[in-house]
Amino acid sequence: RIADAVVHIVGLAFAVSAGTALLVMSFIRTGPGEFAAAVCYVIALLAVLSISLIYNQWPVSPVKWVLRRFDHSAIYLLIAATYTPFLVQIPDPALAGFALAFVWSAALTGMALKILLPGRYDRLAVLFYLATGWSGVALAGPLSTALPPATLTLIAAGGVAYTIGVVFYVWRSLRFQTAVWHAFVVSGAALHCVAVFDCLVISRM
Repeated sequence: RIADAVVHIVGLAFAVSAGTALLVMSFIRTGPGEFAAAVCYVIALLAVLSISLIYNQWPVSPVKWVLRRFDHSAIYLLIAATYTPFLVQIPDPALAGFALAFVWSAALTGMALKILLPGRYDRLAVLFYLATGWSGVALAGPLSTALPPATLTLIAAGGVAYTIGVVFYVWRSLRFQTAVWHAFVVSGAALHCVAVFDCLVISRM
């Protein structure tokens, strides 16, 4: 539990510092829509790490069961919010709008299921997390032309980190299982945060 708290605190410290730098530096380098996407992403990143820290450190009680709903649903929020800064880069407004509508609809559906039907369909939810997270592969063509190569590499690396982490998420008997799983989550989130920074700031310097 202590190890898990350390992982979360490290992740939150990175998110606060990197998120602040991202917003400050992207403010003068992006349009209103791109900056709004960056704000949405940073808020979701901070929210998911904060909720996860509170939930995982809370003692077993009825309150923890309520927190579990928000913890699990926040994952969908982060997936959609992470996609947003990248999808708005697609030159075709119709395609970008459709992609945003799709990923946010999927995320809201997943969030509703986790909040309204807690504890049910948990195994299916893991597959839905992965499917939603990797759905961007369907737009590999448009994204590969709209995003810098370094950004694409970082996005893929973050997706791989999240996916490998799922192995430890389901490996309940492993010692320090929760801390290891969350270490992969923080790693994936950090890689995607750097990807957003590269897309909105570094590539425009």
